[in-house]
Amino acid sequence: MRVVATPADYDELYTQWQGKTVALVPTMGALHEGHMALIRYARQLADVAVVSIFVNPLQFGPTEDLSRYPRPLEQDLGICRELGVDAVFTPSVDTLYPAGMANVTTVVPPENLTEHFCGEFRPGHFTGVATVVLKLFNLLRPSVAVFGEKDAQQLMVIRKMTRDLHVPVTIVPYPTVREESGLALSSRNRYLQTEAEQQAARCLYRILNRIREQVQASEQRLDAKTTLESISRQVLGEVAHPDVTVCLQYLEAVDKNTFAPVQILGPDSKILIAAYVNQVRLIDNLDLG
Repeated sequence: MRVVATPADYDELYTQWQGKTVALVPTMGALHEGHMALIRYARQLADVAVVSIFVNPLQFGPTEDLSRYPRPLEQDLGICRELGVDAVFTPSVDTLYPAGMANVTTVVPPENLTEHFCGEFRPGHFTGVATVVLKLFNLLRPSVAVFGEKDAQQLMVIRKMTRDLHVPVTIVPYPTVREESGLALSSRNRYLQTEAEQQAARCLYRILNRIREQVQASEQRLDAKTTLESISRQVLGEVAHPDVTVCLQYLEAVDKNTFAPVQILGPDSKILIAAYVNQVRLIDNLDLG
């Protein structure tokens, strides 16, 4: 496995791979079993598997956790080596933003995909995501790129950007990887310090799954707003703990293909959720079909 930090060093590798297909897994490091599943899948999709590790400042807001975001690089490289990754790209901020982030040309996704959900509470986040992903695509020239479905809005934005800008990369989604309890794996799960916080975090999936169960069991059309409010209130009441506060940031029903809000729940609906467990922000989603 080669670890490269500059475009020039990667170009040297890429020349050696002439005629081979490349699958990319873009990450911010702090790799967990979810990332590992993406990497294993990427190895099946192409001749060469590349992982990028870069904590992208452009997608963090001024009050977000950029400074404390976990960066266990040596551990991450060990995981990549064990999984048979061919190359890991570990650029510096100066490498990807040589003129500084204040002077960089950015990719601005359409408002209808970013003005709600995470985009409403993290202004500029998806501009940062789209910009760095396009940079990585241009520098690393993958044939395919694998993204987890846990970050559903991000996946939608990247697919849209790739189509609209005619980027010759196939975007391949991978199902959300979960703990046995249903909790979606995330690098931010490391911030859950106590057993009580970990137990409370599992309520996100419990809410989603209970909504799906109710829709599948019902013989009537269920109103989205009423159903989501009722079930979330019920589940949050079950996980009440004096040392843990669970605060829903949003819980919304959308069409899984367009992300347009829906009033009636059905098999084409997707439920999106974001919540703070004390100070830890977690997101998840689930298709109802």
